[in-house]
Amino acid sequence: MNVNKLKEKITLHPIMAILIMIFLTIIFSGILSALGIQATSRKISVTTLEYNTYIAEVNSLFSFKGLKYIFTSTISHFMSFAPLSSFIIILIGIGVMEKSGFLKVAFTLLTKNAKKINVTFCLVLISILLGVIGDLSFVILLPISAILFEVGKRNPTIGIIASFAGLSCGYGINFIFTSMDSSLLSFTTLAAHMLDNNYVLRTTGFLFIMFIVVLLLTFLITNITEKYLIYKLDKYEFTETELEDELLLDKKQRKGLALAFLAFFFYFLIFLYNIIPGLPFSGKFLDNSQIFYIDKLFSYNSFFNSGFVFIITIGMIIIGFFYGLGAKTIKNHHELCDDLGHSLDGIGRIVVLIFFASILINVFKYTNIGTVIVTALSTIISNTKFTAIPLIFLLFLISAISTIFVPSSITRWSILSGVTVPVFMNAGITPEFTQLIHRFGECVTIGITPLFAYFVIYLALLEKYNQKKQPINFLKAIRYLLPYVLMTFVVLLTILIVWYIVGLPIGLGVTPTL
Repeated sequence: MNVNKLKEKITLHPIMAILIMIFLTIIFSGILSALGIQATSRKISVTTLEYNTYIAEVNSLFSFKGLKYIFTSTISHFMSFAPLSSFIIILIGIGVMEKSGFLKVAFTLLTKNAKKINVTFCLVLISILLGVIGDLSFVILLPISAILFEVGKRNPTIGIIASFAGLSCGYGINFIFTSMDSSLLSFTTLAAHMLDNNYVLRTTGFLFIMFIVVLLLTFLITNITEKYLIYKLDKYEFTETELEDELLLDKKQRKGLALAFLAFFFYFLIFLYNIIPGLPFSGKFLDNSQIFYIDKLFSYNSFFNSGFVFIITIGMIIIGFFYGLGAKTIKNHHELCDDLGHSLDGIGRIVVLIFFASILINVFKYTNIGTVIVTALSTIISNTKFTAIPLIFLLFLISAISTIFVPSSITRWSILSGVTVPVFMNAGITPEFTQLIHRFGECVTIGITPLFAYFVIYLALLEKYNQKKQPINFLKAIRYLLPYVLMTFVVLLTILIVWYIVGLPIGLGVTPTL
């Protein structure tokens, strides 16, 4: 008993942990800058896609200039912090669907006769595949996953962790060619042309191996969740009356479902028509200046990408509103307006947590410590004498380590690709396989670094559904993910090595070796 009380006293609140990390970042940036720590490498410019000799230096925050930056940039960075704005907007749509009763009825119908492991499997698979829309998948799926499990009378924390594990351990892994793959491929192509100007990289070059990895990761994460995680979590006490085993829909609920799906069907048709190119007055949501369709969807200038969160939120509001009209759970505009803020009740602590996380990410990025670390790691690859399997293992490990300090795939690969791709080509390994190793490596650690902007959403939702007085701290949140991380490390590395040894094609017309 005394030990438990002692643990409660020494357990850091997540906000205090973030403040300590901010303080340490300031101190270490001053020390490293004073020591003249820097790293030199060849980097591909994100804007011009050309090689430049790049010297990465640490910027000190332990100075008047550094402290001035903290005070002058904190508010503007927080106001533009994508996870916060996206999360709040999505919660508005979820609030209408939840308060109207749509989510409770729909999720009960979907899960009442399904085995628990099958529900988890579908959630994890959707989490991995939804990564095609980018980081916004975190703010959409995590809150919905919690509600799905709560409606199914299971601990909502299980849904949050399983979904986050699928999103992070399957980060960038998909059946189809994504916008992130396209961005990375441009760097890979430029790096490959340093040795072979005629080398052509294929967008279908990852198809076969991705298909296998998606299925393996889904089975892996599902089994860890059902056979390990559920026994490590505290019992969740439900406050609402439990649903009966058989949900009998009354006339109002059936009418509500019919209206909701009919309204969403027409909304979806309008949305779909505007992302199809080549038809009369179609394709208004696309950036037609791009070559690949996936880039037309997700380029920074496309209406689809810039308005995606709002598009999804409007769809959620339509579903909840029309269900409420049919089921008589929304009787007038006053109730609708109240429902819009339902999911935002009591999120004050979440906003504060996100505020301090935004400061940490902002100051760490300013110090340039992460870039120096990644640049230094790239020199290890350029100086190595490794070939074949040891070289694959080296890049996989470096990718996993560098992701902790620089979560951005594009920023990281812009530093690593200029050195890595030529070294691997000289070792007889294709550029596509090299990029694949980099992507698999980041899957291991992207979910456990506090510098990943959407980690704080995961932490905030764990805190929201935490029924104990003791807050969920960083170490506990990461500890939940460690089994997934360790098994992902083993599985993905094994797949890469086996694929390389056997020489199977990783996609259409692409093999691991030249």
